[in-house]
Amino acid sequence: MGQKINPLGFRLGTTQSHHSHWFAQPKNYSESLQEDEKIRYCIKNYVQKNMKISSGIEGIAQIKIQKRIDLIQVIIYMGFPKLLIEGESRRIEELQMNVQKKLNCMNGKLNIAITRIANPYGHPNILAEFIAGQLKNRVPFKRVMKKAIELTEQAGTKGVQVQVAGRIDGKEVARVKWIREGRVPLQTIRAKIDYCSYTVRTIYGVLGIKIWIFVNEE
Repeated sequence: MGQKINPLGFRLGTTQSHHSHWFAQPKNYSESLQEDEKIRYCIKNYVQKNMKISSGIEGIAQIKIQKRIDLIQVIIYMGFPKLLIEGESRRIEELQMNVQKKLNCMNGKLNIAITRIANPYGHPNILAEFIAGQLKNRVPFKRVMKKAIELTEQAGTKGVQVQVAGRIDGKEVARVKWIREGRVPLQTIRAKIDYCSYTVRTIYGVLGIKIWIFVNEE
């Protein structure tokens, strides 16, 4: 049988790096891990509430966290940063306050920075949000998948695979449908592959979206 493994974990140390950088003693490790989850959840929640744009895409590609003794540095990689940049300093301060309230036990200073991504649709998280938004609006899934592949090709990637599973188009029986364009060499460790799995709640039930994007080969 095929042995499935997360493409990001499989490539750690070669083409992928960790999204969190910190050191903790074994007894404090779980606390630090929960702190990371709270920070990510709080940022995504804030962006969802305050900056909903017409397409329903939050535009957060990834959130990197670096912890030092007296400072927590959070870098948000966004595809559409104008959502936060309109009143940038005020919005970021508000976001920092929100996160600090959530982590009331936190000691040290929190610093949040925003970095723009050149090709937003070349990142699986933003592409998954686009697909989720379309499926919620009951757009036929084949059209959505073809459009998603067009958007990734325009972003200049070498290959993409999109998979949607669940009660597609509201059918009684759950199915798994996938489409691939270009090369997606999952077995090659030197191939830089971005991956994301995303859950979308529709009126028919929960759909799962998985996206593999072949960026380049080192």
